[in-house]
Parts: sequence; structure tokens; C-alpha cells
Amino acid sequence: MVDVRVQPVVVVVGDVMVDIVVRPLGPFNRGSDTASRIVAAPGGSATNQAVALAAAGAQVHLVAAVGDDELGRAATRALTSAGVQPHLQVSPDRPTGVVVALIDDVGERSMFSDRGANLSLDVQALDPAIFLAGAHLHLSGYELLDDATRPTGLAALELAAAAGMTRSVDPCSAGPLVAVGPEAFLSWTTGVELCCANLDEGQVLTGTTKPEEVLSGLRRHYEQVALTLGALGALFSGPGLDFLHCPADAVNVADTTGAGDAFTGTFLARRLAGDSPEHALRAGLAAAARVIAALGARSWTYRGAVIPDVPETYGRD
Repeated sequence: MVDVRVQPVVVVVGDVMVDIVVRPLGPFNRGSDTASRIVAAPGGSATNQAVALAAAGAQVHLVAAVGDDELGRAATRALTSAGVQPHLQVSPDRPTGVVVALIDDVGERSMFSDRGANLSLDVQALDPAIFLAGAHLHLSGYELLDDATRPTGLAALELAAAAGMTRSVDPCSAGPLVAVGPEAFLSWTTGVELCCANLDEGQVLTGTTKPEEVLSGLRRHYEQVALTLGALGALFSGPGLDFLHCPADAVNVADTTGAGDAFTGTFLARRLAGDSPEHALRAGLAAAARVIAALGARSWTYRGAVIPDVPETYGRD
């Protein structure tokens, strides 16, 4: 991948969101109040990955879209404070995207998403000046999973290939993958050097269930594959290394939101910097463990950069 003697330069194309993370503190009271702990913070899968990349030592450019509103301006400030160089298209017609993540009693999250301004990201946002030989493109699959942004995602892959950049992709979400069809997603991304997926996404893309079969199936389309397995750790396969498993440390799970993003960003930065697959997997798993120990995908980075006029938490013990 990138020359080990230089700092990795990564262009991330994807989404900016505001996360509202809700964890009920008791049984749900339909039609009434339910005491909860709530965190409002910067988010978005690609944005979380960009922040993790920067934290792991990469020089990061994020191409995304926000609304012409205070949430978008706050998200921009949070990116800058995290060491990410934002290249944000401002939409006058759509608000900054928001996702509400409802956390159950074991820390698993279900998400209600309004992509907002993310749907306005167009090809004009792709500045050729940052698509340079020797750099790396990381594309969020959300850009390919929606009709509105698919042309931009495909253009980013083409620009990167033409510039001599290496590329990686994250399928992002099993439900939308089913909706667009795994064959379509694979037709858009086959030949990309690295795919970082979770087991659910990999099962959709390959039509298999066992992790080893999923890993092998994805390798037919990508040179390298990193496959996360939740509490069971992660797998890797690449040239000269057909199968590598790294277990995850046992941790108390508060919220799984952003764990995969932290893994992907950290793993990618370490691989691009020349780390072995094993060391990169272990670094990614450690980053994911740090995230799931607290509410919010970036609770470890957004101190002092919370969304304006919204307290960091409600219902804190």
C-alpha cells in the first residue's frame, strides 16, 4: 500500500451526521416518559472513520456534505479539532444529517436515520487536487447504497484509480445492501484493494454464513479483506495470508455505535503505515473496545466539541 517511509494520506468520501444516542434506564413507557441517558455528539460513519484515521497517525481529508446550519458548523469545528481536513459541500436546501440510535440493554443499537444534506453530495465536491498518486481513497458504502449519491461514489473510485491511488470500501449496512442487491454492490467495487466489512454485511455480499466462508467469498472480489465479528474479534485475508484471526478482549458494552468505524479507521491507518495485518487488527480491535465502553461513537474525541446548546448527556447517574 502506501510507502512506509511517509505519513499515510487518506481521502475519505462519505457522510457527516449528528448522533443522538438514547439508552433507556428502565422499561419503555408507551405514550409517557421513559427515563433515559441521552448523548448528542458529532457522528457519521465516514466521519467517525476519518477521525479514527487521524488519531492513528494518518493525514486525512474528508469529502462530505452538511447543511447551512449550526449543526453543520459544529460538525466542521469538531472535525478540525480532531485533526481532519474537511472539504464540506454546504447544502442550502437540506439540514445536516441526524441519526437517532436506540440502545438496548446489551448495548446493541438500532438506528433511525435522516441523511439530510448527505443526499446532496455531488461530483463537484470531489476536488482533483486531493486525488494524488501515493494517497489512498476510503469510500463509505453509504454513498453507493443511495441512488442520489451513487454517481459521486463511483466517480470517487474512478478518480482514485486514474490518479494511481489505492482504494478501500466499507459496505456500511446490511439492510441497504439487501435493498440494492449484493451483485450490484460487488459490480461497483470489485477490484478495490481492501474491503472492511462486518459479518452481517459479508453474509449479504457472499450469500454464506460461516465467517471463514464469508472471508473466502469476499477475497474473490478484493485483494485484502478485514472482517469484524463483534465480540469474537476480527479476521483478515490477503496475499500470502489466507486466514488470520485475532480475538477481541472482553469489555463491558455500553453502546456499540461507532465500534466498527473505530476499527476500520484505525486498522486502515496502521496498514497504510506498514504495520502487519496482525498488528493492524489488534490496534483496530483496541480502538473499537474503547468506543463501546461509553455512549456515543466518538466520546473519546469530542470533549469540548459537543453540539451547541445540547448538553453532553441527560439523565446522567
